Amino acid sequence: MFGFYGRVLNIDVTEQKWWVNQLPDNVLARCLGGKGLGTYLLRQEVDPQGDPLGPDNCFVLATGPATSPEIPGGARFGAFALSPQTLGYAESYAGGNFGPVLKSSGYDAVIVKGKAQAPVVLSISPEEVRFLPAGDLWGKDAFTTEQTMLASSPAQKPQALAIGPAGENLVRIACINTSKWRQLGRTGLGAVLGSKRVKGIVVSGDRAPVVADPGGLREWRRRLVDASRGNPGVKFYRTYGTPGVVSMTNSAKCFPTRYWQEGQREDWPNIGPERFLEVCDVRSKACPGCFMACGKLATVKDGPYRGLTIEGPEYETIYAFGGLCLIDDIPSIMYLNHLCDKLGLDTISAGNLVGFSIEAARRGKLQHDIDYGDVEAAANLLRLIAARDGVGDLLAEGIAVAARELGLEELAIHVKGLEPAGYDPRVLKGMGLAYATSSRGACHLRTTFYKPELAGIIDPKVVEGKARLLVEYEDRLALYDCLILCKFFRDLVLWDELSELIRVTTGQRMGENEMRRLANAVITETRVFNNEAGMARDADLLPERLVTEPINPEQHLLLPEELRRMLDDYYSLRGWSELGTVK
Repeated sequence: MFGFYGRVLNIDVTEQKWWVNQLPDNVLARCLGGKGLGTYLLRQEVDPQGDPLGPDNCFVLATGPATSPEIPGGARFGAFALSPQTLGYAESYAGGNFGPVLKSSGYDAVIVKGKAQAPVVLSISPEEVRFLPAGDLWGKDAFTTEQTMLASSPAQKPQALAIGPAGENLVRIACINTSKWRQLGRTGLGAVLGSKRVKGIVVSGDRAPVVADPGGLREWRRRLVDASRGNPGVKFYRTYGTPGVVSMTNSAKCFPTRYWQEGQREDWPNIGPERFLEVCDVRSKACPGCFMACGKLATVKDGPYRGLTIEGPEYETIYAFGGLCLIDDIPSIMYLNHLCDKLGLDTISAGNLVGFSIEAARRGKLQHDIDYGDVEAAANLLRLIAARDGVGDLLAEGIAVAARELGLEELAIHVKGLEPAGYDPRVLKGMGLAYATSSRGACHLRTTFYKPELAGIIDPKVVEGKARLLVEYEDRLALYDCLILCKFFRDLVLWDELSELIRVTTGQRMGENEMRRLANAVITETRVFNNEAGMARDADLLPERLVTEPINPEQHLLLPEELRRMLDDYYSLRGWSELGTVK
């Protein structure tokens, strides 16, 4: 089939064996790569009630027909597994250089299974898989690991994935680094690799699948570039990157603050986009072939962190540390961001855990010296979590387990064990539905529904008709994750453009209705996985505080009956039962 190789690479690290399976065209046609393919393979290979940190769990990498530097927003890949954090469906995506090189290795997907007897690095090329001893890298931070793997590879232009100490120590919020500052951040995938004693994966290659209509693809790209000129969204990301969202959410009073007690920081300009550009030397950085250039390579100009350079911080990191933990300056947030990246910790979950720990310590439930605004105390706690040392050992089990053990379940903010992103659903009620129904837990990226609510496309306060619009966004973005395409193109690549991209890459001709049927099928497969893991409607609940504890002078609140109504509408539109199970 056009746009694919039809090949899946299987790697058994227990036996140090590898083999290739051929995928039928009909499977590729109904999966469309990426999320669809990753979910299909996960359903084939993994018991949803198994041990996420056991050898029978699989780590699946997948690309899609749009994974290419020739396609703006296409330099991406996805990873899938049974999540150590939620005990359900796990997915995460990253940009940078790894995706296109993985695609050039000649495989549509890679499945890693088993558990190595000693630490290994997997080296993947079109010709072979090599199992390289990694005992000298075990214990090293993610930056050092990636740099060492790339320097020692004999391949031309290799790329790598690497875990840090958090992944080695099976911390359930551990991430995986690539291209130094890009992460497979959510759902604890770093711990999955750590459980297999895989310190990293190096890929190289020179292959390229044949697309259906090369000339049509060039024309599609030309039209996209033309449409981007003068586009306000593109201009926004080029100028500020995601830190620009700080001003938007604070103005809307949906910026989670003081561990979800408030919806706005009065002094938010201290951590806002203008301050970011003032205190740092900032230049834009793009994924291969992308004109959006949303990445910001920033260097601190002065102060104790002078010279510190990271790509970021992204909005979600600013919210997690600057909002929830009240860290009040950009360089300090960058310092904590840098520390998380080295240790291999997801910054959203890490910032939420620190904020939760501050409240737990204030209530006398956690014996640890930490409070709001204390940068070094936050940094010390992150090190303890990554090392599973002292109080960090409990927190390394994730928010749900820590809250239960400390008797603070009513305090903890999460859905299915995954903490939300920086959009408070008491103000943006559609985000409440998005968090509740996402298969990987409280996720903002499956729908990016903050966009229509913040932009006034739909009133954030209403619940009538909200599920229908959310399903439309989720369907379209599920196809993005199958192709795989960056979500920041959501305002440029609508249904017609999406249909044409599928045609010129794969040769399939699909109208909107057919595309939506495919998207619903993929989303439903993730639901089946979670149903089999024991999750149904009772897992699609928001934390008690978000439906009983109002915020802001306006007393914003998402009422339980409002969430129930949206859930009923959502299940009906998806064709699921009223219990949230697949009929």
